[in-house]
Amino acid sequence: MVEDLSFYDQIYEVVRLVPIGRVTSYGAIAKFLGSARSSRVVGWAMNESHIVDPPVPAHRVVNRLGQLSGKMHFHPPESMQIRLEAEGIQIIEDQIQNFESVFWDPAKELDF
Repeated sequence: MVEDLSFYDQIYEVVRLVPIGRVTSYGAIAKFLGSARSSRVVGWAMNESHIVDPPVPAHRVVNRLGQLSGKMHFHPPESMQIRLEAEGIQIIEDQIQNFESVFWDPAKELDF
């Protein structure tokens, strides 16, 4: 990652790399960026990402259990699930099905 970017900007850069049809977690992003205890900060960044340009696919970031814990920050809240389902991810009662198979770990996928 580029060292001179703010922590939020580093988060946004990682999230932009999450492929369509895959999801990652707040904690995986924080750990990848060398701040494993900052998953809440990643969540705060996702809350503010809706006004960032270029766009950040915040709908692809979920909690460590594969739950749509941030959906209340989307307008309307159902849009997070709608966007993920449009990418082929199955969700039942705010829980991503087959979470392990669609989980994208930046520490394993990115070679920085």
